[in-house]
Amino acid sequence: MFMCFVLTAQEHPPIQIYTPTDYGAENQNWSISQSQDKYIYVANNKGLLEFNGAKWTVYESPNKTIVRSVKVIDDYIYTGSYREFGYWNRSEKGVLEYTSLALQLDIDFLEDEEVWNILDVEDFILFQTLKRIYVFNKTKNSVNIIESNSGIYKIFKIKEGVYFQKPKEGVFEIVNGQAKLVTSDDILKNNLLVNIFNHENKTLFQTEDKGFFELEGNDLIQWEIPANKTLLNDRIYSSIKLEDDSFILGSISNGIIHITASGDINYQINQNNGLSNNTVLSVFEDVDNNIWLGLENGINCVNIKSPFRIYNDEKGEIGSVNTSIVYRDKLYIGTNQGLFYKEFKSNHNFQFIAGTQGAVWCLKNIDNTLFCGHNSGTFIIEDNRATLIADVLGTWDIKSVKNHENLLIQGNYSGLNILEKKNDSWLWRNTIENFDISSRYFEMINASELFVSHEYKGVFKVKLDQDYKKAINVEQDRSVDKDVKTSLTKFGGDILYTQSKGVFKYDLKTGKFLKDTIKSKLFHTEDYTSGKLVYTKQTNKLWGFSRQGLSYLSPGKLSNTLDLHTIALPGYVRNDVSSYENITYLENNKYLYGTTTGYIVIDLNVLQNKPHKVHLNLVSNRNLKGSHENVFVKINEAGTFKNNNNNLEFHFSVPVYEKFSVPEYQYKLKGIYDEWSQWSTKSEVFFENLPFGDYKFSVRSRLGNEISENIESFNFSIARPWYLSNTAIIGYIITVALFSIFMHHTYKRYYKRQREKLLYKTQRELELKELENKEQIMRHNNEKLKQDIESKNRELSLSTMNLIKKNEFLNNLKKELKKIPDDKNLNNVVKIIDKNLNNTDDWQTFEEAFNNADKDFLKKIKTLHPSLTSNDLRLCTYLRLNLSSKEIAPLLNISPRSVEVKRYRLRKKIDLPHDASLTDYILKI
Repeated sequence: MFMCFVLTAQEHPPIQIYTPTDYGAENQNWSISQSQDKYIYVANNKGLLEFNGAKWTVYESPNKTIVRSVKVIDDYIYTGSYREFGYWNRSEKGVLEYTSLALQLDIDFLEDEEVWNILDVEDFILFQTLKRIYVFNKTKNSVNIIESNSGIYKIFKIKEGVYFQKPKEGVFEIVNGQAKLVTSDDILKNNLLVNIFNHENKTLFQTEDKGFFELEGNDLIQWEIPANKTLLNDRIYSSIKLEDDSFILGSISNGIIHITASGDINYQINQNNGLSNNTVLSVFEDVDNNIWLGLENGINCVNIKSPFRIYNDEKGEIGSVNTSIVYRDKLYIGTNQGLFYKEFKSNHNFQFIAGTQGAVWCLKNIDNTLFCGHNSGTFIIEDNRATLIADVLGTWDIKSVKNHENLLIQGNYSGLNILEKKNDSWLWRNTIENFDISSRYFEMINASELFVSHEYKGVFKVKLDQDYKKAINVEQDRSVDKDVKTSLTKFGGDILYTQSKGVFKYDLKTGKFLKDTIKSKLFHTEDYTSGKLVYTKQTNKLWGFSRQGLSYLSPGKLSNTLDLHTIALPGYVRNDVSSYENITYLENNKYLYGTTTGYIVIDLNVLQNKPHKVHLNLVSNRNLKGSHENVFVKINEAGTFKNNNNNLEFHFSVPVYEKFSVPEYQYKLKGIYDEWSQWSTKSEVFFENLPFGDYKFSVRSRLGNEISENIESFNFSIARPWYLSNTAIIGYIITVALFSIFMHHTYKRYYKRQREKLLYKTQRELELKELENKEQIMRHNNEKLKQDIESKNRELSLSTMNLIKKNEFLNNLKKELKKIPDDKNLNNVVKIIDKNLNNTDDWQTFEEAFNNADKDFLKKIKTLHPSLTSNDLRLCTYLRLNLSSKEIAPLLNISPRSVEVKRYRLRKKIDLPHDASLTDYILKI
């Protein structure tokens, strides 16, 4: 036996899981309904849940009890809970507000009554508890009560008839407000009903434990269908008949069962293969045929009409799918953990092929032989057996050699290798010498040349010898740049090199790669995730992969012109094996796409781009203090906000509930942001501190590349601040006018004062000028006086010098005369000389001149020293002239020695300190 283990799993529709954490309420969900705008409403233990496709909102029940039932009728959401029923409708602020019908109608509930089901028939709404049915007449606003002593389990609407089951009694119909027995068969007395269906002109009664029964006359007969074996083993709690006449059954402990209209089990989904919980409390089909499940723990949405089917490797036993192929009615998938297979078109489990542990890189059917490129080398696969034929590490890909049917070339981790067919067996022949670059992507140009693409090193052109033993020439192609996640593919006879800048086709004439604008449409540069291209030969399609989804090029039906098709399958939900993307044709326009957690089957026959609309739900504004206020958006009405409410948040959504249809939004705010924003999955946008003015907010959406049918807009205005209001402006005008008048008078007074100041200043300047003139005259006079004094001082000095010279001359003459022997005449001459030396007239003349030059000196010194004699004053005068003792002596007609004696006596009279200079003292007076 070559199989190591078996993996249990099943393909199922996409399932969107919402946990209590996601919707912000409690675990149990009892009932589900949908409004005309496609919003989903769920009866939850915490209250009523509202989901608009982007955001969950929780509304607690008025009496804080469990909401057991919900039903959307027209524009109202009716709910039932513990001793309470009523309806919700949207207020002007966009939130749901509750109105209690039980309170309006003054309902006197029985002990512990809870409303479990709600039905609408014509003008009546029926609220069912386990003991009563309250029939509310909307027109008359009145209620009629249908009692049951044995209890009421469930209520059902079949066409326009209303049925309910009384345990131990049977099934009844409400006719004219009264209960009428339909059947009291023992099966219905002893088994609880899940539902009643009108199916193919038959009435089917579905029980919890015994399956389906048909009503024929008054008898119940088991509906014999292939699903009975499974149904008799599972307790069913909830169910629904779908638009296509098939059934979804929700079990207590084993998830859901999808039964075809003929009674075959299509598939079963439970917690092991997709659901988040096995206990299904409620089932609902929305307008887009999605199945909503209210679970014991959470909410699930099953996209049963989706073009996608999911195989999830929940336990990680298979790994990331790198490649796949259908070969001899078996589906093989190669993963990073090995090679697995199962019977194609069966629900059998995948089985592991022994000996293939490790990464599988490619599966190729060449000449009706299945080759497996593996981390360990190259295998040939026959059913469940793998035979290693090339023990060369890392076989990336295997291709035929042109004109050599017995040769294959394969790319490995360390270069290129040749396989050869001998005696109907493929064997490794040789490694091509002179080339050791990893050859994940390679394509033959002709029989002896090929291109090899290395992600980090670039594209190389390799020429081989005739025997395919060695590379005789290797050169790098410089016409394209190196890039990350590049690839090399052949499509329509052309060799294509792909990188982030686009798809480049090799031109044989120029020997260069040139950009192909048509094939480059497979992805946009900003959406680039991988340059991997896959060619599906069976359908002649070239596939590309980007952040936004999958795309493919295929020839048109009437021409060979390539048409571009897109599939909305964003990268962040499809779980890519990055740069190892792979897609394989299965059958009937179905493709298998490998992911990191299994694979996705894409049915192009079912795939269609459905039109969708975006909804602008709420505008929330907040003031500067942080308080919030919601505004219900009425598209045709404009909103006006106070200036301090200029922080606005817009909430929008697309009520599309398919797992792989992820809406993206684009918005603009005309008046400040006039260009469309970047696409984003965020369903709200916040504008802070908007200036006053008029605005128009617009939002649109896209699913894949499909833009929404509509653009929702909301016109609003931010009021001017109070200081720019009309009243304030009038106040400003009055203030400006008054201020202008005030300023006029102020300036008038100011200029008057300025004129007065100018006059005063001019007068002062004139006075100052006059004073300056007088001062100048005085300076002139003083200068003149000073000059006169200096002149007199010079005259005095000259006179003094003359006296000194005269006396010196007379003294010298006297001395000479005395040398002559006594002569009476000479004596007379001497006397005359002495008289001239002691001539008081000279002193008086000198004194008068000195007083003119320094008139106050003698007065000052006499005042300071009254004891001074005239001779003392005379000595002081000479000292004032700064004359030396030698110069003074002739003036006094005494010897210099006598002058010193006089100076000494003078010091004593004026009491001058010993260390002080007499001359300095005299000069300072």
